Amino acid sequence: MVEKQKLEIDVISDVMCPWCYIGKTNLDAAIAQMDNLEIEVRWRPYQLDGTLPKEGISRSDYLNNKFGGEAGAQEVYGRIKDAGENLGIDFNFDAMEVSPNTMDAHRVILWAGGQSAEVQNKLVERLFELFFLEGGHIGLDEVLVQAAEHAGMDGQIVSDLLKTEDDKESVAGQIEHARQMGVTGVPCFIVDNKFAVMGAQPPEQLVAAMKQALGEREKE
Repeated sequence: MVEKQKLEIDVISDVMCPWCYIGKTNLDAAIAQMDNLEIEVRWRPYQLDGTLPKEGISRSDYLNNKFGGEAGAQEVYGRIKDAGENLGIDFNFDAMEVSPNTMDAHRVILWAGGQSAEVQNKLVERLFELFFLEGGHIGLDEVLVQAAEHAGMDGQIVSDLLKTEDDKESVAGQIEHARQMGVTGVPCFIVDNKFAVMGAQPPEQLVAAMKQALGEREKE
């Protein structure tokens, strides 16, 4: 039996970013086309707005501040909703009452990655579902603990860690590193530590990046 080649993909993302949810869905579709590879996805943090308080702010205030009013927000989110529907994502923006600070969500994602890539990926998917489909407040400890348990983590350990400052500096450092690399928007996919794909690109673009990375390996 021939051993599969391994490929690593780092995804710089924020779980309150709808394009990141679309990007994850496209990445899953791309990976499904590359069954000749063993692909490990690692989720890296980014914050669209790190100034938000832990309890978040009302969604209406957030959208007014960001888009200058309801009309501007509706135009932008109309495009996002259309893009989601094409992929089977039924964005439920009306259910979203709070725009959260995602620092603690990123801490839990980091801890999930320490358990396994599979657990981390399952957690990220659940956080996207909670926020965008169910209107869940993913800045709250109890919501994050439930998501962690869904992914297979020990809820009590996660609950205890969330009460501390553990890994806040690490997450902030990773976010700053991404910005220093030139990442100004998410998602950003880094394939094999070589090729960056910016934005929620369609699966074929991600497949092309994977094939390019494999081709470069053969030249080395």
